[in-house]
Amino acid sequence: MIRLRLAHLYPDHMNVYGDRGNVIALRQRCLRRGIELEVIPVNPGDMIDWGSVDLAFFGGGQDSGQTLITTDLIERQGPGLRAAMENDLVMLAICGGYQLLGHYFLTHTGERLPGLGVLDVHTIAGKQRMIGNIVIEVDLGRGPWRLVGFENHSGRTFHGASVKPLGKVLAGYGDNGQDGWGGAIYRNTFGCYLHGALLPKNPQLTDHLIRLALRRRYGAQVELAPLPAERELAAQRVMVQRLIGQT
Repeated sequence: MIRLRLAHLYPDHMNVYGDRGNVIALRQRCLRRGIELEVIPVNPGDMIDWGSVDLAFFGGGQDSGQTLITTDLIERQGPGLRAAMENDLVMLAICGGYQLLGHYFLTHTGERLPGLGVLDVHTIAGKQRMIGNIVIEVDLGRGPWRLVGFENHSGRTFHGASVKPLGKVLAGYGDNGQDGWGGAIYRNTFGCYLHGALLPKNPQLTDHLIRLALRRRYGAQVELAPLPAERELAAQRVMVQRLIGQT
């Protein structure tokens, strides 16, 4: 039996706009392939051996939720999590989770929330709330395709030199509504503002994350078995057609 372990960071504090569905999508696409995915909730005060973890998910939350878990993230989880991410832990971070992996988040009240500092990004709260469906063109090594989701954020995230964009915004705002980029990639960490939940709408990304985790745990010779996703892809095409008039 092939097994993977997924750490779900702060599920009670960082879970808005259906983000928990990302964990469900990973579990189901693993299960249908005969891969056992153990999900470990990581709550404030918990200790975890990050060296035993293959995947991690960090969802979005309100500013108040981020404030409650920031100290635990940096002081308790920080050393092990930083080391794991630098050692290619497969991580998906959405919205607030994405922000907290960066250097800092400057809130509307002027409070500067420190981040984990693994991603070379920083976030500044803006006056405009960026809300709506979004399409990003991405290429993760198997040709370009369109990632769809729903964004709802006032934080504007800016990239430094050590990350590369996840993709180019074709519809919507993206990370800051200015430079045309949506999301960031560093090693095996993927951060973005796409709720919805993201992975059920985008099986290509779900499978990419599972593939990376399998290769990290079992070696490059392990290949992910094909798995149909006709309904998900049909829904994805409808959204792309609706927003940009292309399929």
